[in-house]
Amino acid sequence: MRHTELWARLDHHLGSAYSRTWAQQQVIGDLGHRTPVEALEAGVSPKEVWAAVWQTIELPASER
Repeated sequence: MRHTELWARLDHHLGSAYSRTWAQQQVIGDLGHRTPVEALEAGVSPKEVWAAVWQTIELPASER
């Protein structure tokens, strides 16, 4: 997964006006108690970030 796909998925599920703010503020335990933005900046792959986001916002398995 590329960064662009991660952001497109976040935009789709959270709305383009809110997804960036959410990703800057939502601390996720599975990302080492970092926000998605912090995790990406630390070198965590977009695929790992998406898996943590997917679980946090409780999306259906089809969205994995």
